[in-house]
Amino acid sequence: MSWLHCMWGIGAAGGPVIMGWALAGSTWQSGYRIISILQIVLTAVLLFSLPLWQTSADAGAGEDFTPEHRTLPQLMKVSGVPEVMCCFALYSGVETVTGMWAASYCTLVRGLDATTAASWASLFYLGITGGRFLSGFLTMRFTDHQMIRLGQALIAVGIALLLLPGSAALPVGLVVIGLGCAPIYPCIIHETPSNFGRSLSMSMTGIQMAAAYTGTTFLSPFFGVLAQNITMKLYPFVLLLMLVLMTIFSEQLHRKTAAKRAANA
Repeated sequence: MSWLHCMWGIGAAGGPVIMGWALAGSTWQSGYRIISILQIVLTAVLLFSLPLWQTSADAGAGEDFTPEHRTLPQLMKVSGVPEVMCCFALYSGVETVTGMWAASYCTLVRGLDATTAASWASLFYLGITGGRFLSGFLTMRFTDHQMIRLGQALIAVGIALLLLPGSAALPVGLVVIGLGCAPIYPCIIHETPSNFGRSLSMSMTGIQMAAAYTGTTFLSPFFGVLAQNITMKLYPFVLLLMLVLMTIFSEQLHRKTAAKRAANA
């Protein structure tokens, strides 16, 4: 799961670099043209590789459970579901706000030029990518909950580095936040069967990802409104607030699911 999400980080890290290069040498439209070409090529590759994704008729043989499908209101009554959805939304807020507004923070608050700011913003995604590659090995030794806690601690360290005066610690802070974000998303997804049972894992994976995209959709634009109407200096403090709330909901989730497993033992 960590290595799968690592591949996402490669593409995400390339976006700010491409746009920074386009802004330095031409216009923002050039950046979009480059991304469009890459998307067209990717679509062609996926179309031509469709035969590789075919599975045999007995691929699901041996499954010892039947997926249980419930409505959203029914799922919300399951112990731990509201907490995991809030945790996912807040994590996505941390990830999206960090990546989307890092360049603006570097430019408007720290006084860096646009090219340098875009390059430093990409360091966050490089941190996620490298962190998820390493997480694939660490998950062989540590539990999902331990990996999530480690990620949250690293995010806190990264935010602290953003708050230091001067610009020397700024790129390091962005990398460390990326390293902290790395294990959280894949580990929450991976522990779904353990938290909610295999029969609900398919439904729960769907609504967890919906919660994540809800956080991505609303929290980053909301921060943009705050930055425009108050100040961009709120950037590290908003990240810290979301991290604290995410940690609270995460710990509540794991307390509830641990108690449920103990009761069923």
